[in-house]
Order: sequence, then C-alpha cells, then structure tokens
Amino acid sequence: MPGMSADFQKPDVNYHGPDMGLDELPRLVGARVARLVDAADADERELVLRLLEIGFLPGERVCVIAQGFPAHDPLAVRIGHTTFALRRYEAALIRVVPEPTLARGAE
Repeated sequence: MPGMSADFQKPDVNYHGPDMGLDELPRLVGARVARLVDAADADERELVLRLLEIGFLPGERVCVIAQGFPAHDPLAVRIGHTTFALRRYEAALIRVVPEPTLARGAE
C-alpha cells in the first residue's frame, strides 16, 4: 500500500505460550479464539456477551492488524472479513491460541 513502511506486512513472531490474551497477540500473527474469560462482574458479563454477539467465538480466526499510536490502544482486530476497534481491556477478555501460519496482511 502506498505510504506504508515496508515492514507493515511482516508479522511479528515473538509471541509466547499456547494461550494468551488477544491484547498480547503480536501484530499480524494469526490466531484462533480459544475462549472468553469468565466475567468478574455484571459489567464484564455484558462486555463478554457483546464480544460473543459480534463474532468472537471459539474457533474463529483472528488477527491484530494495527495498534493505536503512541499507547498501542485501541487495537484494530480482524475476524472473518470484518475489522473491529477494541480497547486493550476488551481484547484481554478474549483468549487466543497463536497460529503463525494464519498470519494475515496481504488478504
């Protein structure tokens, strides 16, 4: 894309562990949703329900495609053919399993 640095399409591969919060997933590393965390209170339950309703379901492919500047908040997250802006605290409720072979960037 014009105006973007050459490394924009290169996935970050310094992820850790088999299960992590979506907020920890490196940019352009593909993953699958493993689960959503158990809600601690009524507000968090509503947020988890909203995330499920918009498509963050176990087994779905997901990828962080961009981060806000300078604080890396919000995150632009692709699920299916839709991109959502999520705050880090919202993304932390979504547990994912990284699958670098699912890396996206040129789709």
